[in-house]
Amino acid sequence: MPRMTDKMLDSGDAFPNIEIAKVGGGTISLPGEFAGGWGVVLLYRGHW
Repeated sequence: MPRMTDKMLDSGDAFPNIEIAKVGGGTISLPGEFAGGWGVVLLYRGHW
């Protein structure tokens, strides 16, 4: 659950620039990978 100090994205907000390691090696850069199109990002936090 987000903390009050965390900024949540809202409609019309730009997606922040992040780089994520791929499971098979390499990285993916968001939002650059979408190249101006639509995309879906699913983040699975696993077990904390």
